[in-house]
Amino acid sequence: MDFDEFREFGHASIEFIINYLGNIRERDVLPSVMPHAVINQLPREIPEQPEHWREILNDLESIILPGLTHWQSPYFNAFYPSSTSAGSIIGELLIAGIGVLGFSWICSPACTELEVVVMDWLAKFLKLPEQFLHATEGPGGGVIQGSASEAVLVAVLAAREQAVVKYRELHPELSESEIRGKLIAYSSDQSNSCIEKAGVIAAMPIKLLPAGEDLILRGEALKKAIEEDVQEGRIPVICIATLGTTGTCAYDDIESLATVCEDHNVWLHVDAAYAGGAFALDECADLRRGIDRVDSLNFNLHKFMLVNFDCSAMWLKDANKVVDSFNVDRIYLKHKYEGQSQIPDFRHWQIPLGRRFRALKVWITFRTLGAEGLRAHVRKHISLAEQFEKLVKDDKRFELVAPRALGLVCFRPKGDNEITAQLLQRLMERKKIYMVKAEHAGCLFLRFAVCGMDPKPSDIDYAWSEIETQLTDLLVDQQRLLETPSKAGEVGELTHHFQILANNGNVTHEKSQ
Repeated sequence: MDFDEFREFGHASIEFIINYLGNIRERDVLPSVMPHAVINQLPREIPEQPEHWREILNDLESIILPGLTHWQSPYFNAFYPSSTSAGSIIGELLIAGIGVLGFSWICSPACTELEVVVMDWLAKFLKLPEQFLHATEGPGGGVIQGSASEAVLVAVLAAREQAVVKYRELHPELSESEIRGKLIAYSSDQSNSCIEKAGVIAAMPIKLLPAGEDLILRGEALKKAIEEDVQEGRIPVICIATLGTTGTCAYDDIESLATVCEDHNVWLHVDAAYAGGAFALDECADLRRGIDRVDSLNFNLHKFMLVNFDCSAMWLKDANKVVDSFNVDRIYLKHKYEGQSQIPDFRHWQIPLGRRFRALKVWITFRTLGAEGLRAHVRKHISLAEQFEKLVKDDKRFELVAPRALGLVCFRPKGDNEITAQLLQRLMERKKIYMVKAEHAGCLFLRFAVCGMDPKPSDIDYAWSEIETQLTDLLVDQQRLLETPSKAGEVGELTHHFQILANNGNVTHEKSQ
């Protein structure tokens, strides 16, 4: 492919993206395919001869897109946002076109230095303490990881190695393997699965502590667990707190957790993958309480900052603790400026050696949107969630399970869990909107997260119309079955022995004897 053909291919691809995103509301958000549908349409081997790019784009439209779940659709309301923007898309294109690896300063000085700049920009934008800035004196600073999973793993591994070194100094009679066998970490039972996975990879048990009735982990629960473990000879290493839990976007009590961690010399990491974006808003200042006392934290730019996946910001109070834990030098990695300046070699701050030029798409996104545009985007998500929350409250058939948190609303139809499960099943089969379920204390509920590249109030109305219409149809169908004697046994099995009674638009559920 020469540059003229590359230019044609590039222009056509940009048009393809524009048409895809511009008309994304016309597509069902969920695919209508069965397993192996894509595999069975593609050849089993690489084509022997090159194919024209038009054929490739045609196959993208006819084979690949029908097999996709459309994450940029405003009707994607599952999980949390994984957003993008025009600036980020162009940034990703330029990253691939320039094609540099920035694992050390000398490999591409601008790659490292731009990351230092944008990480300080972001820290200031989020109003983080100065100890996390590269520009201030001290060992702190920020780095771009691929995901929150990577950031959590880096924190867990660094804390583990620091704990081993300290404990060996205090107890030289113990072998390293004996010490490692005693290590223990902590998090909430509401935390993300990546935290458990980090413990598996680090070969260090992570004890998931029960959150309170409000789904918040507090220092009291951590203190009790640490004291019990110390009594039994274990060595507490790290606590991973969450600001914006996966299920309900609950906020752990960072200040009380920090007090316990300080008393017991335990590393405190905060996973603010979703809620961290709200740090930038004055009206959400309470979320930042205690952040000045944590050792590290992470925030996903691909959730609230309109930078496409993968892009997770991580800040460290003392980056030397990570560098000391991960530093593996080879002669071919050295350069004459190493150690002579405050410029970091980010390969020591992460798991892999190679580094993508992610800072470029962050820089372009921040410049094309500006701080004002970024704050407006977060506020828009909150406003749209408030709109959805009001619709839930106004329909007496539904109830909120937890307070609305930023762009997330947790709700359910009143009554038995089976109604919630059947409602979600109907919605999934129709494929017009996409939500996921969650459960707490035996209560099944639905999560509605504001997502998509450019959600609007009309999209919220569309989603609610789909939800309430399907609940109405479900209740009508159940009532019809109840009124059919031959179906009584089937209905009892299907609905776990509950009856549906309609009274002036209100629906209640009474368990049969």
